[in-house]
Amino acid sequence: MRRSTPFAVIATLAVLLAPALAFAADGGAAAAAGGSDTDFFARALAHGPIVAAGAAFVGGLLVSLTPCVYPMVAITVSVFGANEAKSRAQAAALSGVFVLGIATLFTVLGVATAASGGLFGSMLANKYVVGFIALVFLALAASMFGAFELALPSGLNNKLATVGGIGYKGAFTLGLVSALVAAPCTGPALTGILIWIATTHNLVLGTLVMFTFALGLGVPFFLVGTFAIALPKGGAWMIGVKWVFGVILAVVALYFLRNAIPALQHVSGKTTGILALYVVAFAIGLGLAGVHVAAERKKSSIAHLSKPMKLASIPFAIIGGYMIIAWVLTPKAELEWLTNEQTAVAQAQKEHRPLIVDFGATWCTACNELATHTFADQQVRDEAGRFVAVRVDASDDDAPGVTEVKDKYKVVGLPTVVVLDSSGNEKVRFNEFVPADKFLSAIKSVD
Repeated sequence: MRRSTPFAVIATLAVLLAPALAFAADGGAAAAAGGSDTDFFARALAHGPIVAAGAAFVGGLLVSLTPCVYPMVAITVSVFGANEAKSRAQAAALSGVFVLGIATLFTVLGVATAASGGLFGSMLANKYVVGFIALVFLALAASMFGAFELALPSGLNNKLATVGGIGYKGAFTLGLVSALVAAPCTGPALTGILIWIATTHNLVLGTLVMFTFALGLGVPFFLVGTFAIALPKGGAWMIGVKWVFGVILAVVALYFLRNAIPALQHVSGKTTGILALYVVAFAIGLGLAGVHVAAERKKSSIAHLSKPMKLASIPFAIIGGYMIIAWVLTPKAELEWLTNEQTAVAQAQKEHRPLIVDFGATWCTACNELATHTFADQQVRDEAGRFVAVRVDASDDDAPGVTEVKDKYKVVGLPTVVVLDSSGNEKVRFNEFVPADKFLSAIKSVD
């Protein structure tokens, strides 16, 4: 049972900040053409465990480039003795065991988060909880933009760095400890991933994603420990990495607020013309950020432009990035849904028509993408016209009648779409996002 969440947004922005124009154009054109199934990155990320794991790997790799993780690499490798190994194979083994230590801690965290996912999902229906999460993300974004630093005290960092000793046992132990030391730096990316895992409530997927995230985080450690590679010195490019994370976190904060504040769900528009404005705004922010990073280089002749360019770039990038995502998530066309299950069943029985029952929630992104891409498809809408369609809002399990309807259809997670024939017998059930062509093929066989 898989439900995607803002992690889809986080990883999409992280990987696609540079080619954002192309992404928006391709994704927007596909959606505008009728919401048919497409394979552009954001949807593949939201609905494919392999790609999701790959995106987590990229997220971990990006985190390793932050100013409080990157400088640890060479020092940490020297502590567990990889640079003194007698052979390349031994160095690789030591480095691999160290990364395994990092992965072990993060994987346990992912499993624990997935195990508590049901409660977390319900909490996301509470506006106060959503508001608090949004504030946390905004605070983390402010940290990335330089408002304050997130790090353990230097004395504690130095003490932890000596734990473990040389050898395989020491490498593994130091990996566990290094994960704790790096935690304040991974927080911005890791928070989004954990929220996504909690919402999926999937132990296997949670384990996979956290393990691959940790592997991405451990790449520089492995390369330096195995091949004695001299990593590039920190500099202006690391400022760019922090800016990227800041934008991502702020966009995710708006995404959460979008689910809590209905007004934010209707500001994106549906035309490709308005999408072009969002893309331009984002491109302006990206360009200004480029000047900011360039101004941070040593002996830069435009050093005085760094701060004003950074401040100017932030609103353009955040607003433009959020609007692009909101545009993609906004259904361009929809089925006509009833909202009362009893009324829908009575109508289906009276008219001897098949029935579609869609269980969704405002915090369930896979549910929203079903509406955006599958139910908005022209062929799906034409075929579904012979059905009675009812949508059950399960955002709040305590809402009157919600639990009873979920129990009636044996719903244990979201999204869930149940298709019944004209005699009231269940014929098809989907517990995850399905593309338009697959859903169309399924309902065509229902009489």
